[in-house]
Amino acid sequence: MKVAYFDCFHGAAGDMLLAALLDAGLNLAALQTALDGLGLDGYTLTARRVLSHGVTATRLDIAVREDQPPRDWAQIRALIAAADLPLPARTWAMGAFARLARVEAAIHGVPVEQVHFHEIGAADSIVDTVGVCVGLALLGIERVYASPLALGQGWVQTQHGPLPVPAPATLALLAEAGAPVLPAPPGSDGELVTPTAAALLAELAHFTQPPMLVRSIGYGLGQREFPRLNGLRVWLGEAYPRIGDETPARPAQTAPEVVTGASPAPAETLYELRCNLDDATGEAVGYAVERLLAAGALDAWATPLVMKKGRPALQLACLAHSEQVTDLANLMLRETPSLGVRWSPVERRAAARDWITAATPWGAVRVKRKLLDGAVAGLAPEYEDCAALARAHNIPLAQVYAAAVRAAEASGLEEGRE
Repeated sequence: MKVAYFDCFHGAAGDMLLAALLDAGLNLAALQTALDGLGLDGYTLTARRVLSHGVTATRLDIAVREDQPPRDWAQIRALIAAADLPLPARTWAMGAFARLARVEAAIHGVPVEQVHFHEIGAADSIVDTVGVCVGLALLGIERVYASPLALGQGWVQTQHGPLPVPAPATLALLAEAGAPVLPAPPGSDGELVTPTAAALLAELAHFTQPPMLVRSIGYGLGQREFPRLNGLRVWLGEAYPRIGDETPARPAQTAPEVVTGASPAPAETLYELRCNLDDATGEAVGYAVERLLAAGALDAWATPLVMKKGRPALQLACLAHSEQVTDLANLMLRETPSLGVRWSPVERRAAARDWITAATPWGAVRVKRKLLDGAVAGLAPEYEDCAALARAHNIPLAQVYAAAVRAAEASGLEEGRE
């Protein structure tokens, strides 16, 4: 399994993330070809190698040739949905912007569909966001990790006037993802983590350093000069399993899975982790389930049971790949009163699946298709897309679901792919 670890020793910005991927071997021409599918005009993309604080790194310059209009979430979603992008890149970019839309709506007190992105809706920020997703896809990265983030201090100038650092959207995004944060390094006043980078890392990354075989390293520089190196680096390589497993490791998907064939995948060995709880509140168990999923568990759940002396209890469990077992077991011990976690191998055979975009009367909805022997065996509209449209238009969620299924069926159920 190919993995990427973003070592954000001095914060993160969208252009820094993308510059690091280019420095690590991403082909600029291939990236530009993919970005051309967005149909965005008025910008040029230039990557140059520079020396900063004794380190040779890549700095990415995105020159915008004309004023960019503010774009709302619906416009950006339509732009990405219509673009000719690798499927995982489109899905990841949609997810990052959806996170931004949610937190901006909450901050400004407006419906999600009415959120207008100002700085983030400009061509350079769209290129940063989609470019990072495209770059990871072109490099074959299956799982992304990131270090804790230093947030900076002071004030940043925005369309809404000066705002405290970290910007409200940045802080909300990192809080939603449970990302670890650090104080600003000495002499580093100003914004160190931008909303673009926060959205990308919240959507893509597991905030831990993975065991891995490092194959290449890339440094990406920011635009400002600081007393210390203003950049980040990405480590690219292969996962190094902590627990022996005969089957290749596969990523826990924070975004919809990319499938290359319509037949079910071969059986794979996974691990089921369990602990019994007779002294935990329902809220604590529910929170533990959320944290397990956020940490990359393939699934997490709680089931009722009766323990000794007739005590009612719950069993907390999750499903994971071999290299995740240690981290998830530690998380279960940390978030619950349990003194021990058990795990055992289980076999799983998964149906193939892909994603299409269905056009409803209220907007686009991503729909997951279950594929068996080349035929569509089921449809599942994406909840977040449906919920956003239902809230924005004040209509029942079930109505949006039904419209998305009808649109997906009309697009051709017998097709094996989008």
